[in-house]
Amino acid sequence: MHALDSTGFHFSQVTGMQKFTGCVHATTTSLHRQTDKHHPLENLTSVEVGVDKNVKAGSSTKTGRNRQECLGHPALVTILARFFGKLLGQELDPLTNVLVTVGAYEALFCCFQALVDEGDEVIIIEPFFDCYEPMVKMAGGTSVFVQLRPKAAETGKLMSSGDWQLDPAELASRFTERTKAIVLNSPNNPLGKVFTREEMEFIADLCVKHDVLCFSDEVYEWLVYDGKEHIRIASLPGMWDRTITIGSAGKTFSTTGWKVGWTLGPDHLLKHLRTVHQNSVYHCPTAAQEALAQAFQREFDSYGKPDSYFVQLSQELQQKRDWLVRSLVAGGMKPIVPEGTYFLMADFSEFKSEVPDVPDSDEPYDSRFIKWMIINKGLVAIPVSAFYSTPHKRNFDHLIRFCFAKEEATLKAAEDILQQWSLEKTGQ
Repeated sequence: MHALDSTGFHFSQVTGMQKFTGCVHATTTSLHRQTDKHHPLENLTSVEVGVDKNVKAGSSTKTGRNRQECLGHPALVTILARFFGKLLGQELDPLTNVLVTVGAYEALFCCFQALVDEGDEVIIIEPFFDCYEPMVKMAGGTSVFVQLRPKAAETGKLMSSGDWQLDPAELASRFTERTKAIVLNSPNNPLGKVFTREEMEFIADLCVKHDVLCFSDEVYEWLVYDGKEHIRIASLPGMWDRTITIGSAGKTFSTTGWKVGWTLGPDHLLKHLRTVHQNSVYHCPTAAQEALAQAFQREFDSYGKPDSYFVQLSQELQQKRDWLVRSLVAGGMKPIVPEGTYFLMADFSEFKSEVPDVPDSDEPYDSRFIKWMIINKGLVAIPVSAFYSTPHKRNFDHLIRFCFAKEEATLKAAEDILQQWSLEKTGQ
């Protein structure tokens, strides 16, 4: 029997755990509010040996606590609530509407484990970040795929990620009485597509109509180019109460090794994620959270201004994107110009003569081509077939994914390799 949440959603995976973590969270939340108000003597003395004073300072708050709340460092959840509350048009409670996780990866894992039950269907838009499908399976759900399909580019122009679109009728047909959630990744990895407001509104209308959740993976939200706008689906009518928004420090501040992520959403959904988090990972390193809190505070103060890191980062990466696009075109490949992220896909069909196809091979052609390219040309990419479900891999094995978040010396080296390769190919 599935337990019925107050919103009408069924969550059987974690219901039995609520008697443990539900009361713990309620108690600790109450205690934290009182502690912040009255400042009792509750700190533990740290050993001074080998601890940098700046890191140590970031390990405690003004209240003197050393071991921070398992659901997020107070300074971080507070600024995340202020920052994103403004963007989402919501009054966010740091203790109930924000959860800090070990990277966006754990945030995704918590979503699937907490909210997807045996037999539930989850809609995944192809191409997709490769962890979605196995995470659905681990939760007992079934992945249902719908493809972004390329349309011909305008004459004389390169194809853009915006030329890849969902078929509205096909998407609508994927929603059934068994659909629990849809996973939305905008900007999309690996394609770089930034979904338009019209596309977002269509997806939102289907979610509301069929009473479906949305797991919105927005880790590349600040990496948007050419004046495109990142639309937060949770800000659309009827979507806040059914959306989990996922963010990442690694993508936001170019600190992928820190492994700090977060989820934003209504308490009636996040309480289930808190159950999974508290009984698995439990806690994220505080020093990284404190540093991230300070970075977000600076961005809050400079939001939208020329000196904003978010503004400067997208400008710098757009220039690097354009550089790699020019290099690939000059080298004979056909790049698909991304509207967002720091990835781009390229069609290498003109180079297929370099590596003969093996029709009976279980390995997709793009994977074998990349292995050859690494050994013979010194270039590295990722096979796009890895971002598709098994039945569709062969349809997209003429595409590979490059990353342009690189130092200028690396981009110049890639340019030289592609130019030399093109000359060799033409016999010059």
